[in-house]
Amino acid sequence: MDLLQSYAPGDASSPEDESLSSPDSSPLRLPTKSAAPAVDETALALSVAASTSRPLDPSVHLVPFNPTADQLWAPVLGPQHPHAPISSASGHRNHKLGHVEDAALLPFLFDEQYNTFHRFGYASDPSGLQIIGDAQAANPDTVYNLPPSEHKRRRIQSKEEIQEPVPPEAENPAADEWVVHNKKSPWAGVREGPPVELTDEQKQYAEAHAAKKAEKEARGEGKEKTEVVAKTTFHGKEEKDYQGRSWITPPKDAKATNERCYIPKRCVHEWVGHTKGVSAIRFFPKYGHLLLSASMDCKIKIWDVLESKTCMRTYMGHNKAVRDISFCSDGSKFLSAGYDRNIQYWDTETGQVISTFSTGKVPYVVKLNPDEDKQNILLAGMSDKKIVQWDMRSGEITQEYDQHLGAVNTITFVDNNRRFVTSSDDKSLRVWEYGIPVVIKYISEPHMHSMPSIAVHPNSNWLAAQSLDNQILIYSTKERFQLNKKKRFAGHIVAGYACQVSFSPDGRFVMSGDGEGSCWFWDWKSCRRFKTLKCHNGVCIGCEWHPLETSKVATCGWDGVIKYW
Repeated sequence: MDLLQSYAPGDASSPEDESLSSPDSSPLRLPTKSAAPAVDETALALSVAASTSRPLDPSVHLVPFNPTADQLWAPVLGPQHPHAPISSASGHRNHKLGHVEDAALLPFLFDEQYNTFHRFGYASDPSGLQIIGDAQAANPDTVYNLPPSEHKRRRIQSKEEIQEPVPPEAENPAADEWVVHNKKSPWAGVREGPPVELTDEQKQYAEAHAAKKAEKEARGEGKEKTEVVAKTTFHGKEEKDYQGRSWITPPKDAKATNERCYIPKRCVHEWVGHTKGVSAIRFFPKYGHLLLSASMDCKIKIWDVLESKTCMRTYMGHNKAVRDISFCSDGSKFLSAGYDRNIQYWDTETGQVISTFSTGKVPYVVKLNPDEDKQNILLAGMSDKKIVQWDMRSGEITQEYDQHLGAVNTITFVDNNRRFVTSSDDKSLRVWEYGIPVVIKYISEPHMHSMPSIAVHPNSNWLAAQSLDNQILIYSTKERFQLNKKKRFAGHIVAGYACQVSFSPDGRFVMSGDGEGSCWFWDWKSCRRFKTLKCHNGVCIGCEWHPLETSKVATCGWDGVIKYW
């Protein structure tokens, strides 16, 4: 093939004739064809050049090509729109004084420059590159970072610049012009003269006033200095048994006799030892083998419930009536609040006062945080509308909850002890996050009355509030703390008395004392009155259901008697 291709005839002929005449030549090549439509490349090049050079119309929202940065930031050019309301001479204006641009500036920085301009006549523009106004200030200070001495110097300087020339008449103190320019009379100074002797009547009055003042101060010092010496008396046989166990140790075989609770029918025992009315009773936590009572005779007593049913110990540390008592979670210690404005933390076994707290106001309710790791936190509702929180380890006030408009009556922990509900003489309920002095729920209606006692249902879903309009209201402990309008317990007379409300351990019964000495029992589901017991001659102020013996109830009244049913 190579030889054939290199072969050429002897005659000199043109290559075109050879390709046509020679059969051994290469095959005929067809001209190339393109299926794409014909495009005017000149017009395309012109359109690209025009797109890169022409400016953008700011009113167009869609751009059919990729503009360059120069095109995006190019100024608006061209003739003014013929129907535009602004003439072409005014230019691109958005304000009557010209074109105003938006600048992001903090309110503090704006106020600083605004006040500086009106005070000193200069200010920095938003870019911070130049000074507007008095250009002589090389390092201008603002009104906020000038020292007081500089403020005073500039104020005096401005007064001197503005001050008018003083006429010669103003130099004469006897003339009216002197008074106008000096703003005061020449005789306005302190007069110095011989001391005036007091009359006999004035001397007697001064002596009597001084004596009264000294007497008041002495009484005030006496109040601060007088401290009641805490005393205690043990009435039992021995403080420890033959095994060395303390008298407050619960029995090992103590357990619930029956899961179902029943209404008591008769009085089993009476404890008589207080000389005045009993204001509160509390069973020993979880076991109930001891009963703590606070009285208006300034004493606190603890009674044996299971065996001897006698008074075991008396605690004497208040010099006025005891208002409230509260056990800690294990019962080894308890709190007492008295009208002597003191809160005392007692050791149940030894009767010693561990610590004393006071704000100078009367505590109406005391409560320890129920959490095991927060047994050192004390909350007290005071007569000055505050809930005060102490750390009993350091003895310092760690928080104050100050939103109520009246004396605080109750403190009730809910929601796994993360929140607590307080009631007050201002006829409202307020819900707080523990440790945060901000109300998260405020419950107050025109028809509401004060609620001096609140109890939590055993399932922790409901609150029973003793209302002073002779009814018990039920509130939910969920997020909204709504009033349950379907549940309402009424029939007893409690108007004017802070009678305690309580639940049976199984939650089937609601119990409350009343102002006539009776103890009322209602069924939780039907809200019907189940039974009424005539317990005391005076007011039945407190009632507690035994935590283990499910058919036994303790009541106390203002007749000074504690009864066990």
